[in-house]
Amino acid sequence: MAQARGGAMAVAAATVVLCLLLSHFELAQAATYTVGGTGGWAFNVVGWTKNKRFKAGDTLVFKYNPSIHNVVAVNRAGYSSCTTPKGAKVYQSGKDQIKLVKGQNYFICNYSGHCQAGMKIAVTAA
Repeated sequence: MAQARGGAMAVAAATVVLCLLLSHFELAQAATYTVGGTGGWAFNVVGWTKNKRFKAGDTLVFKYNPSIHNVVAVNRAGYSSCTTPKGAKVYQSGKDQIKLVKGQNYFICNYSGHCQAGMKIAVTAA
């Protein structure tokens, strides 16, 4: 009986270690992207996501001048209409790091006319 319990404990411990290793591997696979590349978060960045494959857990880095831009995480309606929904998260540091969630992620600049000038991105994370 004691031997069976010891074997079960060893299996449980091995399972925990395996889960920790797998979660570490998954985190190590997360990528970091600077939105807009060297140009940063700017006008006409709307096409920047083309030909990129994003995953949940990847980080987007938004680099911009905070005195003239911001980043707002919005829903699909906010993205389409270039409006800020009530309760939307507004980032203003000029060097924001935002982790993607699985599914659609939408971001705009809500300074007057900026979103309409292409300062918005829609990112699908697998």
